[in-house]
Amino acid sequence: MFSKGASEKLEAMVGTNSTFKGDITTKGTLRVDGLVEGDIEADWLIIGEKGRVKGNIRAKGIIAGGELEGNLSAQESLEIKHKGKVNGDISTKKLTVHEGGLLNGKTVMENTGETKIVELHKEKA
Repeated sequence: MFSKGASEKLEAMVGTNSTFKGDITTKGTLRVDGLVEGDIEADWLIIGEKGRVKGNIRAKGIIAGGELEGNLSAQESLEIKHKGKVNGDISTKKLTVHEGGLLNGKTVMENTGETKIVELHKEKA
């Protein structure tokens, strides 16, 4: 799911019919399938297709399957799935946008001395 050495242990979850208002800070992985209104800081963040976040996000890696409104800082990678929508500025080393995924905002890709990777995936018919 994430890079080598990443903690894949799910530490916290906001369920489909749940709303959380306030900031969240957690180690490990946070999954959001409901609504979060507030800033998030986590090692890894997964936004499900029905998930929505209104706030700024800082994480090692982010998978956006739902809607995000705010600025995103992903130290390692950001992946926008085919139903994902990101409205805000992003900063990351690796960006993947699947066909159908939307990104509205400024993108800054950190220079690590390595080749920058931007992947755009087209769904197969």
